[in-house]
Amino acid sequence: MEFQRSSGILLHVSSLPSYGGIGDMGPAAHDFVKFLAEAKQHVWQVLPLCPTGYGNSPYAGSSAFAGNPYLISLEFLSDWGWITGERIAGLAGRSGAVDFYEVETRKLPLLHEAAANFLARGAGEMPEQWKQFEAFCEAEKNWLIDYALYALLRTKYNTGAWTAWPEDVRKRDRAALDAIAREHRQELAREQVLQFAFSRQWKDLRDAAARSAIRILGDVAIFVNMDSADVWEHPELFELDEELRPQRVAGVPPDYFSATGQRWGNPLYRWDVLRKQGFDWWVQRMARAGQIYDIVRLDHFRGFEAYWAIPADDETAVNGEWVNAPGMELFEALERALGPLAIVAEDLGLITKEVDDLRVAAGFPGMRVIQFGFSDKGAHMHLPHQYTLDTVAYTGTHDNDTTRGWWEGASAAERKAARAYIGEPPHKDGKASPVWPLIRAVEASVAQLAIVPVQDLLEMGSEARMNTPAVPQGNWSWRAPEGMWTKELAAKLAALVEVTDREHDPLGEVAADHS
Repeated sequence: MEFQRSSGILLHVSSLPSYGGIGDMGPAAHDFVKFLAEAKQHVWQVLPLCPTGYGNSPYAGSSAFAGNPYLISLEFLSDWGWITGERIAGLAGRSGAVDFYEVETRKLPLLHEAAANFLARGAGEMPEQWKQFEAFCEAEKNWLIDYALYALLRTKYNTGAWTAWPEDVRKRDRAALDAIAREHRQELAREQVLQFAFSRQWKDLRDAAARSAIRILGDVAIFVNMDSADVWEHPELFELDEELRPQRVAGVPPDYFSATGQRWGNPLYRWDVLRKQGFDWWVQRMARAGQIYDIVRLDHFRGFEAYWAIPADDETAVNGEWVNAPGMELFEALERALGPLAIVAEDLGLITKEVDDLRVAAGFPGMRVIQFGFSDKGAHMHLPHQYTLDTVAYTGTHDNDTTRGWWEGASAAERKAARAYIGEPPHKDGKASPVWPLIRAVEASVAQLAIVPVQDLLEMGSEARMNTPAVPQGNWSWRAPEGMWTKELAAKLAALVEVTDREHDPLGEVAADHS
């Protein structure tokens, strides 16, 4: 799909300065949408909105279909009459990093309390919302029922590793699951209510964005987590043995950055089984993504052409092998079922001609990151003079250091190349800072979409980094300080949008209906 020339900002929902210790879909999110509109930005890019598991990574979610309850606004639930203001008083405030333990032990119980209140009073006291809840449960039953049961079992057995559950539950014995469902009917209903609340709050937020022609760009990771409702529910779709243990797992091979490669550990798909089923599971997954996002970024796009398969017992990725994936066969099936696909291919790293040919054949724009462009001549593909129209250009992504942090740690050769490209950087707090010159270079490029992380707009250093790949702890917790969405910053961005001709809805005129 060809996008209209547009500009946007990357900020995950959890990074908003919301009440309750973590960014959510409440007032702070709606304030950010207003800032985007004032700044003439028409894309808001977020990370996956799925429930997170160990390590709190949105790329290691417990479901490819469900929403993260942590992102539900208690303030809005109070406005709905689900919980009183007194009950939600005293939570962590709007500033500081996310404390996931605090969120789990203090916010999550209040969310369940609010859900229980709705179940007790909703049908009689909130008839319109109750009808919406019933309609939601019917419309999403293909994933909602099993996800609610999985979420319940995570709590019951105190682990998301379903392979450690009792054998009858692990292997989905119908009688055992029915008995658990009867015993825990209320808990299951609460999980469904929380998914309904997530859906309604996200719809309200997305509608508010759409009224200003702001489109949501969100991620779909190619692989799913082993500890997920998806693998537990559909083991036949993954390379598992008779005891439901992975036979081979995903990763990437050794390269310049790692002599042993990266062993991610995600189970691999049985593409032959998926093919025989008409890729139905992927159709359902992308249909769900279309309910949540306007544009989808396919993470690790190269895995749709060929993926690195590692023996599950190996501790490193050294002994893996490349295995062909269905490529265009999958994308053609998705388009037949769902219509034209608004997709961005995450094609960073070592990309072969075959992968690039697949991206072009599918009609998906690829990604370029200007930070990567200054190391040597081979990296110049990431500099604006080599961009093409079918490009989404970034100053950095959630996996990069901030641009200021990158500059402060850059080599002498990288700094020399950057100075040659953008001139002598201006100073910020007494130090050279090339952040805004690099933002201007990306925005002025021919790329269809230009995306800037919020941390770069605010010229923040490495302390504001969202994620450091291969470092298991301390990620995903950054939050924007309060009071950052100023009129001065909005005016600065709006002026840049105007002069670079990016004042467009990337999808054109699209009705705002996300029910």
